[in-house]
Amino acid sequence: MRSQQAHERAFSFEFFPPKTPEGAAKLSQTWQTLAELQPRFFSVTFGAGGSTQERTLETVLNIQREAGIDAAPHLSCIGSTRNHIREILHTYQNHGVSHIVALRGDMPSGMHGEPGELRYANELVRFIREETGDHFFIEVGAYPEFHPQATSSSKDLENFRRKVEAGANAAITQYFYNPDAYFSFVDACEKLGLSLPIVPGIMPITNYTQLARFSDACGAEIPRWIRKRLESYGDDMASLRAFGEEVVTRLCEQLLQAGAPGLHFYTMNQTGPTLAIWRNLNLSPCD
Repeated sequence: MRSQQAHERAFSFEFFPPKTPEGAAKLSQTWQTLAELQPRFFSVTFGAGGSTQERTLETVLNIQREAGIDAAPHLSCIGSTRNHIREILHTYQNHGVSHIVALRGDMPSGMHGEPGELRYANELVRFIREETGDHFFIEVGAYPEFHPQATSSSKDLENFRRKVEAGANAAITQYFYNPDAYFSFVDACEKLGLSLPIVPGIMPITNYTQLARFSDACGAEIPRWIRKRLESYGDDMASLRAFGEEVVTRLCEQLLQAGAPGLHFYTMNQTGPTLAIWRNLNLSPCD
């Protein structure tokens, strides 16, 4: 963790593009509230195969205009072409966007065929650098519990190194609930000479069924003791959320005390759970 302690702490929050006018109004209230915490940036997800491209752009521009906070769109390459990605990059450049989250992404549900001209995130990062030089600050994904499709831990680390060497500036991890997984991953990266900021991704716990589904899909482990406690609450959502808040607050405390360079909250477009954890940590704006 030595290299992580050298980085200035940065906090950020992730949203997904709303599908309805009501969702857009709710998200606007969410980012306006969280903007008061003065995060380093907000990120906005990009649907499988680019399916939310227009809504991602619209959300990013609205955030930058209304909240005055740097907004980083996600950009995925799977199922796309160089020309299409080039157009997206130039669109973001023309709108003054200078921060991006570069991911391999997933094929849209039910879609089969070629993975696209750029198959992996390191190829996307290299392409962004070739097309736009140093215009974008590039974030990439990291997997402390290893990517679900990785054949081994060593190959997963090698894949991460390729993204860094292609030109990534920083990394955001998949969420996790075992801090040792993060510490071990960072130590392994340091042994490879990788010293970029690796910011832990934080998922508040508010709905066990939803969390279990997400975790099964992305390979994030819910430790057995947490899973059993969550299962025991049944329909008692108040107790479940109180327990979840306690667990995630303690996780964040351990990470920050050990020198993690900030936290990236997966908000699910909600203010309450993230704000409660922030307050429990006694963090202040620009902390």
